[in-house]
Amino acid sequence: MDILFAASEIAPIIKVGGLADVVSSLSKALRLLGHKVTIALPRYQALDSSGLMMARRLTPMPLEVDAKVSPGGPIQVTLFDGRLSTGVELVVLDVPGFHDRPGIYGEEGRDYEDNARRFSLFSRAVVELVRQRARSGSPFDIVHAHDWPTAMVPYLLRHQPSAPGRTVLTLHNAAHQGLFPKDALAYLGLDDDHFRPERLEFYGQLNFLKGGILAADALTTVSTTYASEILTPKQGERLDGVLRTRANQLSGIVNGIDYAVWNPMTDPAIIARYDAEDVSNKGRCKSALLQELGLEIRPDRPLLVSIGRVVAQKGSDLLANAMPKILKGDVSVVVAGEGDAELMEKLSAAAAKAPERAKFLGGVSEAVVHRLMAAADLVVVPSRFEPCGLVQLYAQRYGAAPVACRTGGLVDTIVDIDAALETGTGFLFDKPTATSLLGGVQRALAALTSPRWPAVQRRIMRLDLGWDRPARRYVQVYRQALAS
Repeated sequence: MDILFAASEIAPIIKVGGLADVVSSLSKALRLLGHKVTIALPRYQALDSSGLMMARRLTPMPLEVDAKVSPGGPIQVTLFDGRLSTGVELVVLDVPGFHDRPGIYGEEGRDYEDNARRFSLFSRAVVELVRQRARSGSPFDIVHAHDWPTAMVPYLLRHQPSAPGRTVLTLHNAAHQGLFPKDALAYLGLDDDHFRPERLEFYGQLNFLKGGILAADALTTVSTTYASEILTPKQGERLDGVLRTRANQLSGIVNGIDYAVWNPMTDPAIIARYDAEDVSNKGRCKSALLQELGLEIRPDRPLLVSIGRVVAQKGSDLLANAMPKILKGDVSVVVAGEGDAELMEKLSAAAAKAPERAKFLGGVSEAVVHRLMAAADLVVVPSRFEPCGLVQLYAQRYGAAPVACRTGGLVDTIVDIDAALETGTGFLFDKPTATSLLGGVQRALAALTSPRWPAVQRRIMRLDLGWDRPARRYVQVYRQALAS
């Protein structure tokens, strides 16, 4: 098949969260299965310094827009062609509003005020790219849009003169929907007829994700459990009614990880390599990290790590509240991430009470994330809800047991370890509370002292967490969409 990904992020160049990793890794896995994959991406400032070789097309692509949007006539979108080392093609669209700033969605925790314009025009440029390919006689078979920034691509292809092929929309997190005032219709080239409850209107606003849900030929989300959860009022983020109308077209496919990037046997970011058959060098990685962070070097002391956005969804407040009691035990704690300023301050204050054993790092580089995983004995994932999550998969790959709340994709990727340590791949706690989190951590710390723990660690590291099986599931979704 000839597949086009429409996305706003791609790891490691343009990344806010797991969406970037999925776009990069899934496209690579599909390429390895023999499919042609092209990724359409906006031109950000970061692309210019990435070292990626791109060739500028001589002829710009005009976007016909309302005079209110562009008084000077059509908007000229310049296209750049490139190729990733994985063999995946890249088409970078230079759309006004992307290259003139450093951020992706916003800066300093605030969204850009013109995001409606930015992502509307980008979606229209992707649609025009699809039409150009169709006119050339080699249309895309599948257009796969990722999350709200590109959710209007399926909608525009369905409601305007379109091109051959089918559309798929992946909901990486239904909490992020792209909500904008009604006047954003002008940027999309749509009239007021689309501002109706059965189309784009959503509690008095436009909802980009809703449009994609209604229009795409197939819908996916990033775990089986989350696919069920978003059909309920509790987790559906007010879109559960719309999603239930498309439930037959919705599939849950658990994310994988790229072994070329996440592999303790080949990882260039860590001081010593190891694998499931010989994990002895993991202790060296722990000692090196503790020294790097200025913490007491005690490789025999359990190291608990938490990595991720510091927001309520990720349970950062639960961890902050539980840390004083966790640190009463003989354990080291390192927390990395950025987000809500108040929660960051609470985590920093909790770590400051045991400065020789605990540290809050704030935002860190990808290389530091790899070193944290290689050093950790336990990785805490206290999310209140989690569509899939990748942190627990990285932890398992690096021989660290995840301690996670029983929700979403965490349920699909972690089997709770039994009391005898004979089965299971991590530790699940039942409620998003500090008390429940503390109980899960204490259970995990007790397990680390068992003589059976090395066997548990080997079992965790031998899990098949790669992208091959998920990619084959996506191929099934594509084929079903083409047959529909």
